[in-house]
Amino acid sequence: MILSLNDRPALILIDIQKGFEDIRYWGGHRNNPDAEKSASLLLNLWRQESFPVFHIQHCSANPDSLLAEGKPGNDFQNCVLPIEGEAVIKKNVNSAFIGTDLKKRLDNLGIRKIVIAGLTTDHCISTSARMAGNFGFDTYVVYDATATFDKTGFNGELFSAEILHDTAIASLSGEFATIIKTGELVF
Repeated sequence: MILSLNDRPALILIDIQKGFEDIRYWGGHRNNPDAEKSASLLLNLWRQESFPVFHIQHCSANPDSLLAEGKPGNDFQNCVLPIEGEAVIKKNVNSAFIGTDLKKRLDNLGIRKIVIAGLTTDHCISTSARMAGNFGFDTYVVYDATATFDKTGFNGELFSAEILHDTAIASLSGEFATIIKTGELVF
C-alpha cells in the first residue's frame, strides 16, 4: 500500500487546461493520450475520500499563448473541472509553488504527502515536483496521469514526447519524488 487513509494526501492537478488539447500547437505529437482520463480517475477517488484537491491553472503572461487568461484554452478541461470547495491556484511560471500560496495552504492543512498529475511532464510537473521534494513533501508523481509533447532541441534535433516524458520521470525518481501509476494508488 502506497498511501493510507491516515495520510490525507493532497492531489495537485497541474495545468490540465483546454489549450493543451491543441497537440499541433505544442509539437505535433504527445505521449500518454489517456493522461487526463487517469487524472480524472484520481480526482474522483480524492473526492470520494474527501481528500484535499488543488487545481493549478497556468495563466501565461504571453497574450498570444493558448493559456493566456481570458482565452478559451485557459479553461480547465471538462474531465477535471473544479467543484465548490476545491482550491484553484493561478500561476504564470513553471512551478506551482512560485508566486502562489500553495506551500502555505499545504502547511496550514498539515499535509506532508502530495500526489501530482497533469501537464507537462518536463516543464510544470517536473519543476513543481522538484520544489515539493526540496520543501520536504513526500511527493508522488503519477506516470500515466502526466504527459508532454515532442520538442525540438537547440540544435534542431527532434525529441519525442515519450523520450522527454521518460527522461523527466527518471530525473525525478528517487530523488525528488516516488513515481507511481494510477492503479497503484490503493487506500
